Amino acid sequence: MTEPTLDVITIGRSSVDLYGQQIGGRLEDMGSFSKAVGGCPTNIAIGTARLGLKSAVITRVGDEHMGRFIREQLAREGVDVQGVHTDPERLTALVILGVRNDHSFPLIFYRDNCADAALDESDIGEAFIASAAAIVVTGTHFARTNTAAAQRKAIALAKKHGRRVIFDVDYRPNLWGLAGHGAGESRYVRSSSVTEHLAPYLAECDLIVGTEEELHAAGGSEDTLQTIRNIRAVSRATIVCKRGPMGCVVFPGAIPDSIEDGIRGPGFPVEVYNVLGAGDAFMSGFLRGWLRGEALETCCTFANACGAFAVSRLLCSPESPTWTELQYFLEHGSPHRALRHDVDINHVHWATTRRAQADSVMALAIDHRAQLEAIAAAEGAPATRIPAFKLLAVQAAGQVAQGRPGFGMLLDSTYGREALFRADEAGFWLARPVEQPGSRPLEFENFPDIGSHLAEWPVTHTVKCLCFYHPDDSAEMKAAQEKTLLRLADACRTVGRELLVEIIAGKHGALGDTTVARVLERLYDLGIKPDWWKLEAQSAAAWASIADVIARRDAFCRGVVMLGLDAPAADLAAAFRLAAASPVVKGFAVGRTIFAQPAADWLGGRITDAAAIAAMAGNFAGLVRAWEQARAAQH
Repeated sequence: MTEPTLDVITIGRSSVDLYGQQIGGRLEDMGSFSKAVGGCPTNIAIGTARLGLKSAVITRVGDEHMGRFIREQLAREGVDVQGVHTDPERLTALVILGVRNDHSFPLIFYRDNCADAALDESDIGEAFIASAAAIVVTGTHFARTNTAAAQRKAIALAKKHGRRVIFDVDYRPNLWGLAGHGAGESRYVRSSSVTEHLAPYLAECDLIVGTEEELHAAGGSEDTLQTIRNIRAVSRATIVCKRGPMGCVVFPGAIPDSIEDGIRGPGFPVEVYNVLGAGDAFMSGFLRGWLRGEALETCCTFANACGAFAVSRLLCSPESPTWTELQYFLEHGSPHRALRHDVDINHVHWATTRRAQADSVMALAIDHRAQLEAIAAAEGAPATRIPAFKLLAVQAAGQVAQGRPGFGMLLDSTYGREALFRADEAGFWLARPVEQPGSRPLEFENFPDIGSHLAEWPVTHTVKCLCFYHPDDSAEMKAAQEKTLLRLADACRTVGRELLVEIIAGKHGALGDTTVARVLERLYDLGIKPDWWKLEAQSAAAWASIADVIARRDAFCRGVVMLGLDAPAADLAAAFRLAAASPVVKGFAVGRTIFAQPAADWLGGRITDAAAIAAMAGNFAGLVRAWEQARAAQH
């Protein structure tokens, strides 16, 4: 028997969940929604992957944008997607959800003839099932003839190859036809038919997990202890009874006289924000321990903690903790009953679930507005020509990048709207400015309410903000700038956008070996933890001080990109050699050194489009070579 290469394959539902963002409102009144991957087995596949297991899911999605979203997100999460089959005839399932209060969570399943409900035996391959140490089947997919047949086949193949079978009861009455479309939040309707449907599968399972009500449906009694005994009479599986805020109880063998005498792990009392998806997070935590051979008490601890995270947050799969986050919570705990208000845990969650990026960034920065307006005015050209020049810059950057990872651009929406579209299509890492050019104290450009504007940005765009901040500024100046940066940091985390903070200290005071490090230390003290810093050239000692601050204050920081300040290319090459020696400097974002002269010549009518592209590409390529040589010299 070959060793499995996967820890677990989950089987069944996948959907796109659309969560109403107006907490406390009716679904009828929702005005905006957050989109996430959903469906019990798919949530578990993501949850276990985040906890370090090698997971996969067998499901179907439509041949459209929502189906591609599920597939792409699963891949980003590290879930094996070879079992995600595209159904050319059916649409991806949708679920509309809301949070009315702490005990009402309305939802509507859009599952009429949807892709995942069409799963059948043809989707179950023997070699794939055999590649996993365990499979997860769910009660919902026993409700239809075709999906039940698919799960029966998977169980038979798993048993044939000595793999373990896990059963998540996942009882949704309206998906069994026992409640209407408007009763999606109903979790229990007594049904002997459901019990009869599930009974044949219990004996095949190694682990059975459900809430008390779900176990009632599986075991045929509304007395929880009796229903567990009924299940034990036909199955030798380890039985896990989820009990909400009381945690869980596990029964690996004989059933004791009291449910309280089962095996337990510590519970984590938290404020309930949304119970939807809590069971999937719980299962993910339990499987992280169970499939790795941990003691059942430890499995319960992992499961209860993961469930606590889920009920304290809004969405389903996006809220599942990562292994790093779970370990942080178990070690440090939290002073907050509402975990979503714990800024330290939230930062760990954000940093360990954000999208992967290349380890280095070499960016052509042409988000300049005031500087290009000045060049245009000097050349007697209207500012309306600036957008066309920025499109040429995208072409120049593309010639240098040639589709390779690690290249980016800084572009604005004032003059670079079309350029942003083209740069996005080219696959560049993109950052966009929000500051009023030259403002000091810092102000936002045309963004009185920054958060509502950022919600309109693509999720892949990084928010960039330049702040002229010196540690010896007056208290009034620092307070004003810090207040604005705090607003921006909060907005970025609230709407889920990465943040790059650009600090230029040298224009308003002396630049010594600790100047910028002091600025970073102060901003970290305030709780501002950007994904990226953008900093001016430093001495070797200054880079060391900066690296020390970042290492101590935010181990999850992506790093620093160095700016150019219109320095000659030769000077930048020398500065790169110092910067590349620092482990926190990951690249550069340089602008006027690359585009200033070509912009003047093009706006002045002295060179053609092709010549402007060639000039910028040559300048950018020279800096790329200088940076790559500087990095290579360190290895």
